[in-house]
Amino acid sequence: MRIDAHQHFWRYSSDEYSWIDDAMAAIRRDFLPSDLAPEMAAASIDSVISVQACQTIAETEALLDYAAQHSWITGVVGWVPLAHPAIADLLARLAANPRLKGIRHVLQAEPDAYMDRADFNHGLVQLRTLNLTYDLLILHHQLPAAIRLVDRHPNQAFVLDHIAKPPIRAEELQPWAHNLADLARRPNVFCKLSGVATEADYATWTYAQILPYVEVALEAFTPARLMFGSDWPVCRVATTYVDWVRTVERFAASLSDAECEALFHTTAARAYHIA
Repeated sequence: MRIDAHQHFWRYSSDEYSWIDDAMAAIRRDFLPSDLAPEMAAASIDSVISVQACQTIAETEALLDYAAQHSWITGVVGWVPLAHPAIADLLARLAANPRLKGIRHVLQAEPDAYMDRADFNHGLVQLRTLNLTYDLLILHHQLPAAIRLVDRHPNQAFVLDHIAKPPIRAEELQPWAHNLADLARRPNVFCKLSGVATEADYATWTYAQILPYVEVALEAFTPARLMFGSDWPVCRVATTYVDWVRTVERFAASLSDAECEALFHTTAARAYHIA
């Protein structure tokens, strides 16, 4: 079974999805399970983990509803206000649904100091008691702050989204590569091989251009902690679902069968507690 560990669904509105800028105008529309299912079939992907794209409880509940309707949605990474004083009660209610596997707050939109806040860290503590993973969505320059955050929670499972969005357009590897390797030394951190093409030029990126970044991520995390993700439908501004799967398959051609199984299934299943 092959898992896509990172994709989104939404009913588009300009207010709730304001992060979709003019350069991404092609995805300013609804994207629902019925849109993704045929693309998964064409790419031989069996199941997905749906990740929040809007910071509302309503979207989290909608994703859980989709998961109840479609067995191939094996997990949801939702959003909750982790800094809220009543976060424990809210999390307990949502986590009663076994399809909730993790939580994400969009840290790339916050100052680094947000990761040091006592109330935010208190909310993170609650995840461990419910066996929920935390997805780290950050930009490359936020890696040092993310390392400090992870070090406060050595028993919490973290998943780094989009290999920390390296500066591929600028063709710069450092200090991103050094900081990524530093984060990867923490054994409780996993990483998603996702959102890579969209950090390059949407129209002109090449396999050769992204290869050094993918190789750094593989070396840092190894297949045991690296997982495939499509970032669909966001990926559509730079590539198709099938083409991104084929790109990762091309990169994985030199891996052993066991390593490919980890990249496309085992790592995600372990990180998100999927049977």
